[in-house]
Amino acid sequence: MKRAVLAATASLLALTACATPDQRAFLSDRQAGFATVASRTSAVTGGQAVWLQSAADVQQNAARVSALVQGKTISPDTAVQVALLNNRGLQAAYAEIGLSSAEVWQSTMRPNPTLSLGLNGIGAEDLAFRAIEGAIATNLLAWKTQKRRTAIAETRFRQAQLVAAEATLAVAQEARMAWIDAVAAFEQAHLVGEAQTTAEAASELAAELGRTGFLNAADQTREFAFEAELAGQRAQARLEARQAKEALTRVMGLWGADLNYFVPDQLPALPGVMPRSRIEAEALSQRVDLAIARLELEAVAREHGLSEATRVLSDLDLVAGVETEREVEDGETSRETTANVEIEFPIPIFDSGEARRRRGELTYLRAAHQLAERAVEVRSEARAAHEAWLGSHQIARHYRSTVLPLRREIAEEALLSYNGMITSTFDLIADTRARLTAAQAEAQARAAFWRADAAMRAAIHGGGTGGASPSASMAAPAEAGGAGH
Repeated sequence: MKRAVLAATASLLALTACATPDQRAFLSDRQAGFATVASRTSAVTGGQAVWLQSAADVQQNAARVSALVQGKTISPDTAVQVALLNNRGLQAAYAEIGLSSAEVWQSTMRPNPTLSLGLNGIGAEDLAFRAIEGAIATNLLAWKTQKRRTAIAETRFRQAQLVAAEATLAVAQEARMAWIDAVAAFEQAHLVGEAQTTAEAASELAAELGRTGFLNAADQTREFAFEAELAGQRAQARLEARQAKEALTRVMGLWGADLNYFVPDQLPALPGVMPRSRIEAEALSQRVDLAIARLELEAVAREHGLSEATRVLSDLDLVAGVETEREVEDGETSRETTANVEIEFPIPIFDSGEARRRRGELTYLRAAHQLAERAVEVRSEARAAHEAWLGSHQIARHYRSTVLPLRREIAEEALLSYNGMITSTFDLIADTRARLTAAQAEAQARAAFWRADAAMRAAIHGGGTGGASPSASMAAPAEAGGAGH
């Protein structure tokens, strides 16, 4: 009898075994799952993400950030890299990976057995106690469903990795857009400054001609007013440039001595045209949010299967133990030990589990329809982003290849005519203003293209709105040489 009890107890303890050594080593790794995030985002962002988990990591990372920015003119790739290193919101997203891996690890653990001891007959006559009872209990349902629960936790773990990857792409996208906005703002401020210089020259000339009587008061006032308006527009352009740089600083998470950095004076020239014939297929295969939705559907399916397995028995306990009784009769003490096994489970008289089954079916259908809807949206965002990329490239190329050369030619001819005393000084100034207006329009068109380029990157891989058209960010340049920002 004792052997049977020991065998039953041993069997119960065996059922409560924990994860394998390999599983335990992986899941307890401080960087568990982060390699997937780093590999999925590095090729897209051009930067390297890090997961900071100690004070030493934070200190070393801060030194790396300072080396990248202090006293330097940063490129868009540098801005992205600094944001990936220094954005604390990302660190919170990476912590979710660790929490999810802990959930997987916990799911591999079978529930601890419950040991119970009891003393019966305490204080009966002259005996201290009459009987000793002992039992070890374990949850059979948890043992039966462990593989499925672990599979669900592993699916959620993969989902957490993709969520962190999407957050990484979003930060990189935000940093790239902020860099484009900052550089474009400084370029516009520079062009408005050139226009103001021309207006100042015209104002001084008007004042001189007014003193000699060759220009009436109305024409003089017109030139003075235009110069004054440009002074205000230049101040506004400088303010917007400083604010745009501060927005970039905020995305990169910089403060203190690291604020001593610079951005270029103008955006890069246009690249060559890169038509994409399979833009929708690229987005469907690469978008992180779609992958997250697919895993959500998989997790719901697994959870539905789990609810089917436990539809009738929602809880089941197996209790094995021994009971030792001691009796004293006619001065002689006798002991009797018996083994017992108890199975406890609810009787499904009122709740048959049909409601849980129906809820699982509808939850799965909801996730499936949401995935299908997101796929349609992704296709549309990819097409819209590609159209915006091509359209903004054509517009910027038109200004660069057609409008600016014509304005330069007009200004050169006007200068030759002025030197030959054919045209007046004010005609020359007017042509110079028109050339500066065209330069502002070209700079704005180029900025719109680079925004569309970043948006198309997000439309294919995730991390942004993707299909947003950059046309809204293009402000029409002011007439007669005003600032167009």
